[in-house]
Amino acid sequence: MVYESHLLRWSMEYSYIEKRYNVMGLASIEAFAGIKGGMNGNCKDVYFLRVTGVNQTFSKDIACMDETQTGKMLLGQGIYNRVGTFPRNIEADRIACYIACYRNWLDTGRERLFTAKLDEKSNIGELLSTSCKKVLEVYHTCNQSLNESIEKNFVVKLLYWLDELAFGYLKEWNPRQSMKFVAQGVTKEQEYFFCYLLTLLGIDVLLLQNEVDIDEKIEALHLSKQVTLGGKKAITLDAYNSQNYAVRKENPAAVSQESGQVRAETGTRTPRVVIPPGRHGSSGNAGVGQRESGRTTPPAAQELDFEELALRASSVVMISIHDEKGDIIGSGSGIMIGREGYILTNNHVARGGRFYSVRIENDDNMYRTEEIIKYNSLLDLAVIRIDRTLQPLPIYRGSKPLVRGQKVVAIGSPLGLFNSVSNGIISGFRRMNDVDMIQFTAPISHGSSGGAVLNMYGEVIGVSTAGIDEGQNINLAVGYEFINTFIKGFQ
Repeated sequence: MVYESHLLRWSMEYSYIEKRYNVMGLASIEAFAGIKGGMNGNCKDVYFLRVTGVNQTFSKDIACMDETQTGKMLLGQGIYNRVGTFPRNIEADRIACYIACYRNWLDTGRERLFTAKLDEKSNIGELLSTSCKKVLEVYHTCNQSLNESIEKNFVVKLLYWLDELAFGYLKEWNPRQSMKFVAQGVTKEQEYFFCYLLTLLGIDVLLLQNEVDIDEKIEALHLSKQVTLGGKKAITLDAYNSQNYAVRKENPAAVSQESGQVRAETGTRTPRVVIPPGRHGSSGNAGVGQRESGRTTPPAAQELDFEELALRASSVVMISIHDEKGDIIGSGSGIMIGREGYILTNNHVARGGRFYSVRIENDDNMYRTEEIIKYNSLLDLAVIRIDRTLQPLPIYRGSKPLVRGQKVVAIGSPLGLFNSVSNGIISGFRRMNDVDMIQFTAPISHGSSGGAVLNMYGEVIGVSTAGIDEGQNINLAVGYEFINTFIKGFQ
């Protein structure tokens, strides 16, 4: 069987990459776990496998792979990790770090790239740069509208995921050892291309697509080999934690004979975050805490620039309103406010619909719901719910009064243009039908209703509610005081 494998070829600078086709009967989880890419001079075979569906031994094979690969890792014979979900929203201070990393990469002429945790002392900066450029090249084939802003946001995510999910591989990078990464349910483009990036770094990747696989557009790139195990089925796997195996190895008495679960608690250590030298942008060292005795102190709140605030769009949704025939009769916006699927919008957006479909950035799925959990016609607020875990935006708590002239950013889907971002200022405060409203200048249009109005710290200070067509940029939002009272219990 022929499939595409990645041949990693490096010089002393670890910077040259090419691909080739290779013949190999890799057709099971067990085979992936047991294979190690051969070395020929400076060349190594790297495997990128997707298994779809499940068979009778699926869970057992995963458990066996976890144990054997972790055993090798504890003996210093390789690196292994298995993840169930990818981290979503990035904290504001860390966004500043990764934007600085991206800008520093541009300053080097895209010759050397480092993450927030991986500084210039590392010897794979050139390899990471070359690999990232290759990923962007392939990503562009799926996104013809790729521009500098989209590219920057994508690279920020790649660097964040490298630190969160693959830092061990980079820190202990040794192409002659076994390096394997396993992820379950990877269907989003950016997550898939992150896995492709890992293969370019010499890491074997296995995707467990037991329920849903990648779409045809990504499959047509032929970056990975697909093997069908059986019918598609939802399977919940226990979260992987290598420390549990370390406890079993070092202290077998810590494992309960009845349940097989580890009783010992393991501590966590906050990683040190380092901004690479070079151009840091307008936020400078924002978000990096002062270090004492090797520990980091929590950073003080820092204002974000508009590019950083635009990343909050991943927590703002577009809502299509359907009638009883299923036809779309209108659209609006909504704000994620609770991890259990709760979305805040305007009552006038939710009112009159038979059901709703919700679109989320970087998610190809469309989420249908008929659930209106709560509404208030006077405040013009409503909460709907979808069946998905969300990354909510923080709501401002009023530590300082809002003032005229204060900068704001509005995110919504005006006229169906998904997650448009605009900036402006607070231009006044109005009392409309016994409700205190924020008047702001950030441009909005029909379809923006229910969207977020943010302060420069990325907190929601209002929900876009209305605009005055006869005026220019005279827009109104329900303020945070009413929002906090209305959504109490949903956060």
